[in-house]
Amino acid sequence: MRLLWRIALASTVLALSANPASADNWPTKPVRMVVPFPPGGATDAAARIYAQHLGDFLGQSVVVENKAGAGGEIGAEFVAKSAGDGYTLLMGAVGSHAIHAAMPDKPGYDFGTAFVGVSMATSMPMAVAVNSSKISAKNVQELIALAKSKPGTITFGSAGPGTSQHMAGELFQAVTGTRLMHVPYRGSGPAITDLLGGQIDMVIETLPALLPQVASGKIRLLGVTTAKRATALPDLPTLMEQGVKDYSVATTYALLAPAGTPPAVVEKLSDGMRRAAAMPSVQQAALKLGADAIATTPADTSRMLKQETSRWADVVRLSVAK
Repeated sequence: MRLLWRIALASTVLALSANPASADNWPTKPVRMVVPFPPGGATDAAARIYAQHLGDFLGQSVVVENKAGAGGEIGAEFVAKSAGDGYTLLMGAVGSHAIHAAMPDKPGYDFGTAFVGVSMATSMPMAVAVNSSKISAKNVQELIALAKSKPGTITFGSAGPGTSQHMAGELFQAVTGTRLMHVPYRGSGPAITDLLGGQIDMVIETLPALLPQVASGKIRLLGVTTAKRATALPDLPTLMEQGVKDYSVATTYALLAPAGTPPAVVEKLSDGMRRAAAMPSVQQAALKLGADAIATTPADTSRMLKQETSRWADVVRLSVAK
């Protein structure tokens, strides 16, 4: 009996020592931060802005690993089905994942329950951009009037069906009472190329994709999509300032952990993200992308995930019903 008691006690001690929630020395090995898109994109940039500094705070390397495919869902599903031990994380494009969760062809995991929010990373405004030679509108209200005068003929390009850019266009139509013709592409690059060439009339795109092209004079920015003006474009008014009520869209990137990750680990990760976001070098790196470095508590992050999931589900329903 005494031997059995000792074995049971030893097993309990081993279990507790292996539990990250009760171990002050977590992490004891490198942490993997999965980016579900190819290198060089906005999600990848957000991950790399934070990874080194987060690793410094944790005392272990944070290794960025790209697992691209299926519009970000291959990498997201990989993390969703990983162990909740804090060693495999997702730098997610929240809008894209929330949109895909609402699509009829759903991913192989439940976005609403598969992850716990750790922290936001960056928030990146989008902007309405038109081809300067094809569209005469100088502001958003003129664009709306033009679109209403010839419904279904103004073309808007996107990075692909179900992307944030696509749904931003669908939401624009819903709140302005306009009807545009959607032209999907395989990524932002081809869409911007055709916007410059005049094959399409407009896009609603992220600032990093648009800003390098503004100097060419071939495109004109009419407004930013966020509730506040973009730090990178302080003179460009928002759509809400121009009378488009209830239109606030940003591409938000957040650090997520698999469901079941111990709260102590989540809080430690979130604390590291918030400390990194406060660093001037991180803020400047984000600003170069046209983004803001914004870190949040786990509770605020999870609240944001729920809001985005609910919001984009409504937009997807409107899009599918058309």
